Amino acid sequence: MAETLIDLTHPVTTGMPVYPGDPAVELTAALTTATAGVNVLALHLGSQSGTHVDAPYHVDVTWPTLDGLPLEMFTGPAVVADLRGLEPRSAVTAARLGPALALAERTPGALLLLATGWPRHWGSDHYLAHPYLTAEAARAVVAAGIRTVGVDALSVDPTPEPGPADPAVAALLAELADEHDPAAEEPSLAAHRVLLGRPGGGVIAENLADLTPLLAAQEAGAPIEVSLFPLRLAAADGAPVRAVARIG
Repeated sequence: MAETLIDLTHPVTTGMPVYPGDPAVELTAALTTATAGVNVLALHLGSQSGTHVDAPYHVDVTWPTLDGLPLEMFTGPAVVADLRGLEPRSAVTAARLGPALALAERTPGALLLLATGWPRHWGSDHYLAHPYLTAEAARAVVAAGIRTVGVDALSVDPTPEPGPADPAVAALLAELADEHDPAAEEPSLAAHRVLLGRPGGGVIAENLADLTPLLAAQEAGAPIEVSLFPLRLAAADGAPVRAVARIG
């Protein structure tokens, strides 16, 4: 089988989907050939914009930053878990990951990719209603010796519902919620904390593009290697990546 490269990266565009509360993405012309002789873009985006990786520092300031992780954690053979067909906001259990984890344990250095099929909702509010890993499932991933996990969805944890567009309305609703439940806490990000908090640190890649070709290759017995190399941002919580799979 001839080698094939597959781009697993969503294009970076103005107004692209972001996690609720993250910086909006905007690309504008900083210089143009008409005025300066060259074209140069000005970029406004967050470290978690688009297809990106999370470093342990993303959820705990005492854990390693992006530049404290070895490059080996961002590339290697891939095993793909087929999670397609799940209902919105479904919890993915350790049992559902069982076949993929068994294969990963027989594949030294394997990265685990979670194929939910959610890229089909990219650009719509339904993209936020993706399946997610339970803490139990995340612990099973760590127990299998996997240090890097990627998902074709916004997060490995549940994403909150989008709030009102009007900031004043959002603030009022938040105030009322606090009064109703003073003990209310921010989302726990349980799967993040388990996967990133493993000894030596872990890596999570999010917003991968369609993984269907990788599932087909895996079914056919073809080897799959994935690269998730991030921008070299100093002391960062994460960074955008150009995610690429090599099949064959």
